[in-house]
Amino acid sequence: MARDVQITFDCADPAKLAAFWAEALGYRLQDPPGDFASWEEALEAAGVPPERRNDASALRDPDGSGPRLFFQRVPEGKRAKNRVHLDVRAAPDLEGEARMKALEEEAERLVSHGATRIERHEPDPPLGAGHIVMADPEGNEFCLD
Repeated sequence: MARDVQITFDCADPAKLAAFWAEALGYRLQDPPGDFASWEEALEAAGVPPERRNDASALRDPDGSGPRLFFQRVPEGKRAKNRVHLDVRAAPDLEGEARMKALEEEAERLVSHGATRIERHEPDPPLGAGHIVMADPEGNEFCLD
C-alpha cells in the first residue's frame, strides 16, 4: 500500500521558511481550518498566544500531487550537512548549456528570495547532467537539478 509523505523541516522561523519554499516550489500555504478566513483568526479562536503563532506552518502542492511540507520551530540551530535533501527539478528535460542556463536563472531567482548559492557542478556525461547546490534561508542544502 502506498503512503502519503510529508516532509518536515526543523527551523527557527516557520513562516519565513514556508514562504521561501512556497516560492521555490510553487506551493501554497495550507488553508486555515473550518470557516476561518485566516490562520491568525483560527489561532486566536483556539487560544494560541501571539508568541506561539509562528511555531508551525504547512504548505500544499496546489495540484495535490506533491508531498505536504511541514515547518516546525525548534530551539537548536542547524549543526551539520543534511543527510537527506530536496532536488528541485528546475530543468529536467534540458541538457548541456541549455540546462545549465536554466539552472542559473532559477538560482538567481531563489537567491533574490533568500537562498544561498553553494556550488555549481558542471555536466559530466554520461551520468552527470550538471546541477547547482543551494541552501535555503536557514542553511538547509538542496540541489537545482
